[in-house]
Amino acid sequence: MVRTAFLAVAQMAFLLASQPAAAQEKKLDLQFQSAFPQPTYFFQAFVAWSARVEAMTGGRVKIRTLPPGNVVPAFEVLDATHKKVIDGAFSGAAYWVGKERAATLFGPAPGGPFGMDIFDYMGWLNEGGMELYRQLYQDVLKRDVVPIPMGPGTNQVLGWFKRPFKSIEDLKGRKCRQTGITGDVFARLGVSTVNLAGGEIVPAGQRGVIECAEWVGPAEDLAMGFHAVWKYYYMPSVHEPATVEEILVNKEIWNGLSKEVQEIMLSAAWETTFRYQTIVNRANARALKELEEKHGVRVMRTPPAVLQHILRAWDQIAAEESAKNPFFKKVLDSQREYAREVVLTRQRVEPPYGYAIRHYWSPGK
Repeated sequence: MVRTAFLAVAQMAFLLASQPAAAQEKKLDLQFQSAFPQPTYFFQAFVAWSARVEAMTGGRVKIRTLPPGNVVPAFEVLDATHKKVIDGAFSGAAYWVGKERAATLFGPAPGGPFGMDIFDYMGWLNEGGMELYRQLYQDVLKRDVVPIPMGPGTNQVLGWFKRPFKSIEDLKGRKCRQTGITGDVFARLGVSTVNLAGGEIVPAGQRGVIECAEWVGPAEDLAMGFHAVWKYYYMPSVHEPATVEEILVNKEIWNGLSKEVQEIMLSAAWETTFRYQTIVNRANARALKELEEKHGVRVMRTPPAVLQHILRAWDQIAAEESAKNPFFKKVLDSQREYAREVVLTRQRVEPPYGYAIRHYWSPGK
């Protein structure tokens, strides 16, 4: 009897050991919160990433995607993930510049930096910047989180204004919503900057607390309802040309995942980033048409001199930060070397984006 029971247990152990690791892994039900509001494509991308993780793990990993404020306020998701109040978050590194100024260099940073677009930026992060990214959170900020770059952000436009402007002098003294180091850039240009989470922007504009604001671009801004407050919409800009957001996973949770699930999360982030880049590009076209034709928004071209002022202000700030913050300098130097190689070569290899556009879409074509 004992021998029979022993053989049964041994047989069961053999069968379990011979099964694939995926079949033995218990199901996980994780809770992640976004720092970005539900109406946005940011949040949609967050949900899409979660769905891809669940699908590619065969339902073994389910990630509940919570909106801002569901557990903690938007700007508290990093600490909540660190403390395991939530299992993870979807946010932007630039939100943490109050804790560490170099955070802005992991997206989005003014100037690219060094001319990098979203593809270059993701290239730098994944081919040379991931160890620095880990150092930012675990060594510098002392937060037990693992970052995964992900985001559908396009080149951000300058933003929405109550009154039009023609020069940088016209912007001085205006109360404008900006975040992170971007706020410092505009403050240096004489703008009175106000740091607000995304969901607070429209209410602040309606109350007259601010008279201008930036968020992302036409599709995101339409979803947020900016057109109900302001009618002058300026584009383009160079203050956040490569918007990369991030998935943050509690380090203990991450270490407890199988290598397979970790790779699935990383792959899903890559897929979501570039899939939503294409989705947002088309959505921007349709949103801009609606803003102009249905809502009476005046789409204005940003004066080139204003763009130059933004870049110069950023260069000054970056130089000052590098002189006093070794980690900031280390990251910036890494980006400069990557951009020197990749951006300059792309400029030589690829025609200017507008070259064929002018051929096919000039007036009268």
